[in-house]
Amino acid sequence: MLRKRLKNLLFSLLAIASLSACTNNSANPNSGAQTGAVVGALAGSAIGYNNAGHHSRGGSAVVGGLLGAAVGAGVGSAVDSNNPPPVNNGGWQ
Repeated sequence: MLRKRLKNLLFSLLAIASLSACTNNSANPNSGAQTGAVVGALAGSAIGYNNAGHHSRGGSAVVGGLLGAAVGAGVGSAVDSNNPPPVNNGGWQ
């Protein structure tokens, strides 16, 4: 039982990592799309795992993670488009 849960958790984490890598070429700590995808995938997989029946928890966690990542990336992208671009002030004054 524990082995199956660990296998499902590892698969979900790998899916999350692959989805968060698809949002941009470089990691940007201020990117709402990347942050939204990761947070949405984590929340979606947790919700899918907890709300599923006894025999389909792993599949529901994966589906929830994928849907959460998609929705989170969409919301983060909308937030990014509404924020003004960062101002480069030249570093040390």
